[in-house]
Amino acid sequence: MTGRRQLTLINEDKMDAIGIATFSSLKAERKLSRDPGVNEYVICVARAILEVIPAEYQPDGGRWEVLVFEDNTPNAFALPGGKIGVHSGMLEVAVTPGQLAAVLGHEVSHVLLRHGNERMSQSILADATVNAASVATGAAAPAYQDMIVGGLGVGAQFGVLLPFSRKHESEADEVGQMFMAQAGFYPAEAITLWQNMAQQGGEAPKQWQSTHPADTTRIERLHENLPSAMQAYEMARAAGKDPLCQPPPDEWINPEALP
Repeated sequence: MTGRRQLTLINEDKMDAIGIATFSSLKAERKLSRDPGVNEYVICVARAILEVIPAEYQPDGGRWEVLVFEDNTPNAFALPGGKIGVHSGMLEVAVTPGQLAAVLGHEVSHVLLRHGNERMSQSILADATVNAASVATGAAAPAYQDMIVGGLGVGAQFGVLLPFSRKHESEADEVGQMFMAQAGFYPAEAITLWQNMAQQGGEAPKQWQSTHPADTTRIERLHENLPSAMQAYEMARAAGKDPLCQPPPDEWINPEALP
């Protein structure tokens, strides 16, 4: 998608299997939101982004599973195999549909750009004790779970952090901003999102920032990419794209935050 050469040692079908298995584990271990308004809102924004992804990058069958997890941390992730997870705490930082679209566009871009495969491949080469064949064929191999979930970008809550490189983040920012623009979301909201993240205090945003640094360099790159994204946005709006996604009401309270 970017034309950059990559080291990817794991077959993409195996990456899909790993993503699906990891998502199944998350569903079994973590609490899912049952709030219909929150789920409908997140799915609405996700669907708008996913509709503009080229067909060749869609999972088999073109189906994506989108779930909201009850978790106060402002986090979100996308996995190979067509899986997307959003923490309820993300809605307290990404406070508009456009800002949530920026998050989801960014996370989906990591998957489409094969950043997880590239990062896991680098880990395999760096650690002589890792059996590449076992990682590639045994999606649930216990010995490699930390590397797998960390490599896929889900790792903070599992006690492992393998931060995406600055190059990966830059690519995901640029492609994600274009996806949100093509879907009809105002692309300048990506800048506002990361400004919001940079201004947050407390433990949860720090956890997010450990793998998704919201710094001035990132914001500057989004500004530089904005003219191209605005052209895509204007074309999308002229073509009638106008995502009508309604955020949950102001009185919505995350049950995890209750005493």
